[in-house]
Amino acid sequence: MCGIAGITDSSGVSLSLYFALYALQHRGQESAGISTWHDCSILKHKGHGLVSEVFKGDTLDFLKGKVGIGHVRYPTTGENRPENFQPFNFTFQGHSISIAHNGNLINMQELREKYERKGQFFTSTTDTEIIAKVIIDEIREGGEVVDAVRICMRTLQGSYSVIFFIDGILYAFRDPLGIKPLCFGRTRNGVVIASESVAIDALEGVMERDINPGELIEARGDTVISVQIAKSDRHAHCIFEYIYFARADSVIDKALVYDIRRKIGEQLYREMPVIADSVSPVPDSGTAYALGLSDASDIPFVECLMKNRYMGRTFIMPTQSKREKAVRMKLNPIKYHLIGRSVVLVDDSIVRGTTSRRIIEMMHDAGASAIHMRIGSPPIIAPCYLGVDMPTREELIANKKDVEGVRETITAESLHYISLKALVEIIGEPEDHLCNGCLTGCYPISIPSEQSSLRCIDFLDGSYQSLLPID
Repeated sequence: MCGIAGITDSSGVSLSLYFALYALQHRGQESAGISTWHDCSILKHKGHGLVSEVFKGDTLDFLKGKVGIGHVRYPTTGENRPENFQPFNFTFQGHSISIAHNGNLINMQELREKYERKGQFFTSTTDTEIIAKVIIDEIREGGEVVDAVRICMRTLQGSYSVIFFIDGILYAFRDPLGIKPLCFGRTRNGVVIASESVAIDALEGVMERDINPGELIEARGDTVISVQIAKSDRHAHCIFEYIYFARADSVIDKALVYDIRRKIGEQLYREMPVIADSVSPVPDSGTAYALGLSDASDIPFVECLMKNRYMGRTFIMPTQSKREKAVRMKLNPIKYHLIGRSVVLVDDSIVRGTTSRRIIEMMHDAGASAIHMRIGSPPIIAPCYLGVDMPTREELIANKKDVEGVRETITAESLHYISLKALVEIIGEPEDHLCNGCLTGCYPISIPSEQSSLRCIDFLDGSYQSLLPID
């Protein structure tokens, strides 16, 4: 996951970056960081924890500058230690670069060894530093930024949305398949580039559009310039963004995530009707789904679980033991809504199954007569190599069990997952324009020992195009 943001603002960027990262906090809880450009140098601050924990006191006053980038981290590649906190900052041949990245590179080790043979030193174990080295190496040899990004798109294998600045000029680019989201908009005083539109909303800005797969954006003040570097015959937007990762109020690739999730809930009831006393979400991930199911079924929507709002997202906690311990602290069953009642419990997905089992056990112990589980994604049967921390098939309950086996394990009275066909239709993209490797075992890029449906990517001799503000 991870959340990234880049801002130009004539009145200063530090507070705006703070608000943008706060809006993206759901994408990463392990660390946060901001770098700004001021008086021809990089000012930076980053640390372990949530945005509100990392930036305290006069930290934001220190981060002066009219250009900056920020990052919240969810670790996939690279351990959770200080040298891996982003943004990364480098100086070379009189230039300064700060860079942040959301995604996961498949060929990280191969590229690392290549640049080590060229004499490069690495200070972290993350793939973001690899991207920085590719850009620096090309510029050091006389290339322009557009040349460096073209080399990135030819060289990097995996998913990547990248934001960086060089000597105070802000840039951003998205991989040619568009696996990870990235969009841009404008505020009164400048430009905002971010993983999700909610970061632009937080700054009272106006979203212009998604950054296209294979596109490079350059922002100088409030002027935005674009060059299309690469084009693929098909895209591969991460299907899990619509299911879980993105905030429900985000607009991703022109679709409002909330509407998609509500329609999925409606379809869940159509595919498998049920008689029950109430519909309840697993908060907050299942709320939009549950509202849709309630509307379609006329079964009352009743909250049966109360969430501790001071807990983060348990799925993106770094270890399984921490995830399991967090469930009871995060959710408390409302006994008066459960005693003697049958409940349709709705959630976005089942990954390992341990959280679902624990929640259902809690609800049964509180007096529920029956729990019917409904899931807003198809069964997750394969690992994600492109940015989600579910690396082995052994962790995935649906890889080892059929639906009935999963139902027995989580102790639900019934269980139904949305069908993949219906999910794709609701999202509104052709199936071959989505990355659904975790649901099908077939991936949009070449991954050793895995089935792939490869895309054809053309590299263009594109020219810069000025993008005017939308009225």
